[in-house]
Amino acid sequence: MTLSRKLVDILRKSKKKIIHWMQKKKLLSRKKRCGLCGRQMKLKRSSCTKDGYRWVCRRHRRFISKSVRDKSIFSRSHMKLSAWLTFMLRFSQGLRLRQIDLIHENVALSSRTLTRMSAKLKSVCTSSVKRLERRTGRRIGGQNSFIVIDESKFCHKRKYGRGRFGESWRRRGWVFGLLEVKGQRRRPVLKFVKQRTRNRLMPIIQRYVRPASTILSDSWPAYRRLQQEGFIHYQVNHRRFFVHPRTGAHTQHLERAWRTFKSDVYHYRANVTVKKLKECLTFIEWHYWLAKKHKDGALGQLMEDIRCKYRV
Repeated sequence: MTLSRKLVDILRKSKKKIIHWMQKKKLLSRKKRCGLCGRQMKLKRSSCTKDGYRWVCRRHRRFISKSVRDKSIFSRSHMKLSAWLTFMLRFSQGLRLRQIDLIHENVALSSRTLTRMSAKLKSVCTSSVKRLERRTGRRIGGQNSFIVIDESKFCHKRKYGRGRFGESWRRRGWVFGLLEVKGQRRRPVLKFVKQRTRNRLMPIIQRYVRPASTILSDSWPAYRRLQQEGFIHYQVNHRRFFVHPRTGAHTQHLERAWRTFKSDVYHYRANVTVKKLKECLTFIEWHYWLAKKHKDGALGQLMEDIRCKYRV
């Protein structure tokens, strides 16, 4: 039985079984010590909390209690634990989430609450990508693979060329993408840059691409010295053809990926500010680098990242 199926079954059970399952997955703490006497606290039923249970110590004149969510990602949240688990399941099922559908499922009562829950989970994914980069460097390229590089403009989308111009139209910046293609695997590196000059793009390529890797690009002048920098470089001039007739080089892998990436950014309304755009780009990287290769899928990777960031 998959992790998603187990979670669906648990959501039908009582509050106590949901808490025990979350303790087993290390999303909630299994033990708590009293801050006064240092002894183990007991999990007791409580009618003054939505969770139905609290950690209690009765060895003092003053009643000592703690929430079952103490030091977890769910602390300081008024949403039920079952609602949080449902949202995590929907969050992990894909990059697309319709808030109106989640409201109809009684996950939350307002879009503001859903936005805050989504931002909290995205921050977990962002921290996971940063840990991966510190640990491995997130280098791409090497044998049996090639890298497609390109830059794209992320700005406000007008329908049928009508409507107001958004703030992103005046934004001076590009998204520089490096896409590793190895068999059926795709691993992107997405960086927001204010200029697409050689001095700005070359350090990013040298930082993330292994030496002697094969790179495919268009004929943008900033890429002309890639061969002198130690890379195997193939170019295609899009003014003449999309696929080079002699080498077969093309950038369609990344051109197709831009459509998916932009669709995700527009769906999350992450193109309002540069900060939100960068967060969404990192979240897309998390999906391709970590979530897709986890044995339990995106949900398993999300729970693992929560355990790493919130040690209960």
